[in-house]
Amino acid sequence: MHAKLSYLAALLLVAAAPAMAQTSGAVETRLEAHKVVLAADGKESFVPADAARPGDEIEYVATYRNTGSQPVRNLQATLPIPADTELVRGTARPANARASLDGNAFAAMPLMRKVVRDGKSVEEEVPYREYRFLRWFPGELGGDKTASFAARVKVLADTTPGEAGSKGKANE
Repeated sequence: MHAKLSYLAALLLVAAAPAMAQTSGAVETRLEAHKVVLAADGKESFVPADAARPGDEIEYVATYRNTGSQPVRNLQATLPIPADTELVRGTARPANARASLDGNAFAAMPLMRKVVRDGKSVEEEVPYREYRFLRWFPGELGGDKTASFAARVKVLADTTPGEAGSKGKANE
């Protein structure tokens, strides 16, 4: 149990660092993580994400707050996706997020890549477990306004150090 608690703490630290790097000028960034819990009736609730096990679903919410009175233009809201987790398809809110495997190149989801199969170049969908960042381009954040961006991840069973999720494994 303690290993899982330490594992989640490491995930939060890794996830928080890139989000905090987005803070500039009058914009403050807050990253929160909550474990999604299903009740017997199927309703969702959230509990603090101070421990996680493989299969658990965690919702990350990045909130950007303009503490100044002037609008902030060209805001790029970035939400990191920790290693050893898989983005849950369709959970990005707002839905217009773009994804990245490396934090540099962002594209519409699902991400595609070219592979050679039977001597032919074909495009295939990149597994969601390889996504590492989501980014939204809300444009402008008005003075004294906030905007939140969220997505869910599933904690993977494969937490081998040095491997990001299942690199090299077949798409499930």
